[in-house]
Amino acid sequence: MFDSIFLFFGVAVFITVVLGLEGGFMWWRAQRGPEAKLIERRLRAASAGGHATVQLSILKQRALSRSAGLQRLLLAMPRVHSLDRILMQSGLTMSVGDLLGLTLMLGAAGFCGPIFLGRGMLLAICLAIVLGSLPMLYVLRAKTKRLLRIESQLPDAIDLMGRAMRAGHAFPNALNMVGDEMPDPIGSEFRLLFDEINYGITLEDALLNLLSRVPSTDLQYFVVALLIQRETGGNLAELLDNISAIVRARMKLMGEVRTLSAEGKLSAWILSLLPFVAALAINLVNPGFMTVLWTDPVGLKMVYAAMFMIVLGIWWMTRIIKIRV
Repeated sequence: MFDSIFLFFGVAVFITVVLGLEGGFMWWRAQRGPEAKLIERRLRAASAGGHATVQLSILKQRALSRSAGLQRLLLAMPRVHSLDRILMQSGLTMSVGDLLGLTLMLGAAGFCGPIFLGRGMLLAICLAIVLGSLPMLYVLRAKTKRLLRIESQLPDAIDLMGRAMRAGHAFPNALNMVGDEMPDPIGSEFRLLFDEINYGITLEDALLNLLSRVPSTDLQYFVVALLIQRETGGNLAELLDNISAIVRARMKLMGEVRTLSAEGKLSAWILSLLPFVAALAINLVNPGFMTVLWTDPVGLKMVYAAMFMIVLGIWWMTRIIKIRV
């Protein structure tokens, strides 16, 4: 009798654990699974466009933070939506609250380190500014890489739309074909554009939303040409072929410009890293030779002046080698 009760209890516990694990897995998949993340990302992207004149209840508002209290605090800050749009354009999954929290954490670490080591207030402030700017620099770098990737995919996407329209497809169906057949990131953007048109947003507002998510000059040519053709009429397939040719020619010219400016970029890197490499080599050869730079007040002033001149030189050379096409 005791063995039967024990066996029944063991089987019941086993079934309970299995069902609990299955329920937990299903909840995680529904909340944090790849499909849920994809849907949430597309809904957040749709709500970040900002140009739609009709407020659709099926669009989820993009959250600035996972905390409701921090969300209300961020909404009261000026230009917070501009920062949120930069995050959206970068393609990263972090929110504004995550970015600001990481910035404050790194800035506090950079400030407290020199203070704890007794290196002076000015060095602590400079290090806090440098470390605190790293998350934003990472976001801007991700945004630049994503925009370059979209620009490289845009001519193929326009060619695909032109071939689809010659085959008899309507313009929204051509957008859907680009979204289904082209890889990300341009595929996801055109899928979102197609979804917005299906949800009832006008073509003009949907295209303006696309421009707000992807601030690309080549894409702006595409959108402006479509809006003009919508008002004046004409052969849309031929127009798309002309836009694709213009974008390809512009990309070719930009490649030539990057090739010609590569020498200047290499010189900027060498001149920027040379003082640090020389200081490291001197420390390895004679460790006590440069200690006067951070032990003597005059030496610290010389280090700060040198850092300022290095930053000024990097900015100046960046302006020289940056050629707008």
